[in-house]
Amino acid sequence: MQNIFDNEQFFTGYQNLRQNKQNSNDLIIDPALEKLLPDLTGKTVLDLGCGDGKHCADFVARGAKGVVGLDISEKMLQIAQTENANDAIRYRNMSMTDLALLQETFDLIYSNMAFHYIEDFTAFAKTLFAVLNPGGRLLFAQEHPVITATVDGKGHFNKSLSGKKLSYVFSDYGRPGERVTRWLVDGVVKYHRRVSDIVNALIDSGFVIERVEEPLPEKRVIEQFPAYADEMIKPTFLIVKARKETENEKNR
Repeated sequence: MQNIFDNEQFFTGYQNLRQNKQNSNDLIIDPALEKLLPDLTGKTVLDLGCGDGKHCADFVARGAKGVVGLDISEKMLQIAQTENANDAIRYRNMSMTDLALLQETFDLIYSNMAFHYIEDFTAFAKTLFAVLNPGGRLLFAQEHPVITATVDGKGHFNKSLSGKKLSYVFSDYGRPGERVTRWLVDGVVKYHRRVSDIVNALIDSGFVIERVEEPLPEKRVIEQFPAYADEMIKPTFLIVKARKETENEKNR
């Protein structure tokens, strides 16, 4: 798994992006994920790709008794340990693909915009299931497969003569695999898979799918930042919430 976040140029660009009031995390992704969070009182949480630890601190504020924040980037974890330290939070510098090495189980596994960096999602889904407690939830957001699809990364809008965006053009949706694109820097490695590939990998691993969302900006966001009206043309993000059944649920 690529550690692009410790690239100095990428890291600086990402920090600038997140500090911009128009960033999609604050305006679209985080609000949509928050609506799907289960009750965390007394629960244990694993945050995969925890970044600066913002969400780890939020989980503790929501009543979680223990949180593990895992990230491959030393730079991001330095921020987390400075800005979002808490006795109930443990930060670990490791790849999500080494998740089994934790030898722990959790009540919630959460991830915000990291799973499109996983190459073998089928194997990864099985690991997620194994480290989740019965009755626990998996909740994650990632780039929508419409966005990751085009091999050269050049999906684009069709526009009218006046410049109004009318539709979105992408290709290669049915060709899963590696995508090397430019995002802040050249050479960012992501992996494309269809929505059905994602959902079926989870089902085949034993998960029960509870919710699938393609979040859209609220009306107030579009009014404040008109460029977000583009989100009504094509989806940018995919959110999935799934559950690991208890033995009682299995035997019904």
